[in-house]
Amino acid sequence: MKKQPKTTVGRRQLFRAIGGVVALAAAPPAREALADSESDDDKRKARYRESDEVKTYYRVNRYPS
Repeated sequence: MKKQPKTTVGRRQLFRAIGGVVALAAAPPAREALADSESDDDKRKARYRESDEVKTYYRVNRYPS
C-alpha cells in the first residue's frame, strides 16, 4: 500500500501565503503622475525668510547671522 502525500500546510508555507496577500493589499494603486502646478515665477521666488524664530535659533546655537 502506497502512502499518500501530506496535504497539510506547514507553518512556513502559511506565513509565505499570508505575507504575499498582505504585500498585495498594502501596495498603493497605480496613478498617473500629475504635472507641476507652479509657474516659473513661483519657482523663482524667495522662500526663505529669516523670521524671529530663525534668528532665535541662530542666536541660541551661536551661528553667525
